[in-house]
Amino acid sequence: MKKWMVMLLCVIMAATILSGCGGQEEAVNEEPANEAESANGAAESQSSDADLSEMIEVRGSDTMVNLGQGWAEAFMDKHPEAMVSVTGGGSGTGVAALINGTIDMAQVSRSISEDEIQQGLDNGIEIYEIVAARDGIALVVNNDNPVDQLTMDEIKAIFTGEVTNWSELGGDDVEIGMYSRDTSSGTYVFFRDFVLMGEDFSDDANLMPSTQAIVEGVIQDTGGIGYVGMGYLSEDTKTVTVVENGTEYIPGEAGYPVARPLHLYTAGEPTGAMKEYVDFILSEEGQKVVADIGFIPLN
Repeated sequence: MKKWMVMLLCVIMAATILSGCGGQEEAVNEEPANEAESANGAAESQSSDADLSEMIEVRGSDTMVNLGQGWAEAFMDKHPEAMVSVTGGGSGTGVAALINGTIDMAQVSRSISEDEIQQGLDNGIEIYEIVAARDGIALVVNNDNPVDQLTMDEIKAIFTGEVTNWSELGGDDVEIGMYSRDTSSGTYVFFRDFVLMGEDFSDDANLMPSTQAIVEGVIQDTGGIGYVGMGYLSEDTKTVTVVENGTEYIPGEAGYPVARPLHLYTAGEPTGAMKEYVDFILSEEGQKVVADIGFIPLN
């Protein structure tokens, strides 16, 4: 099996997950939601004369890097002549590279900003968005932590520094250690805007360079808590259920309150090899990769 590093793609979701995203829908080309979400593999059955040997360079979200690698490997297995390179670095890094014309596709775990859209236009690039999968942001704690559920208000209080000891939340008398992604991360932006409701993280939060670094920090810290994409859940940490309006939810379950779309962004509507790759991602086969890696398929 070919193994290539995979950068990041984006597609905008018609449904609104964050308030305030409406303005971006007009500024960015968007694939019709009924096409993006059907994912029934119809595109695969159509013949194509695209030159699949063209290198596709993808960069972006660390949350999505394993997913991107899975898509790339499956696509290259299906088309041995294809070449897809995927790397991480953060959603912001991916968007910047797309705007600068150094990559073909950005994988982004947040919606792009109006400033980024304008920067693209200033560089002659009309950014095209595609929603490729969905993700639940899970809260994970050390396995020795007796706390197994938190409300949205309690999560906010932890990461803004209002609550600093687990005893304040019914746990042991242990100082809370916060593990967050750094500011270049789309997950950081989403968590700040949606969970913290725009407030800043506590100055005591540990800003980590990758999602795996968050996991490792929580494993080593008895009082640790962090937020990760569903693809990073394992038995090495304990996933906390989130209580909303008196009901407990687990990541990926209908109604789970900390959920978001995962985007792919390209410079203009995909054509040629890029279109074939996007069609594969949205197909039944590509969405199976989404489920296999632990994220939520579109359908």
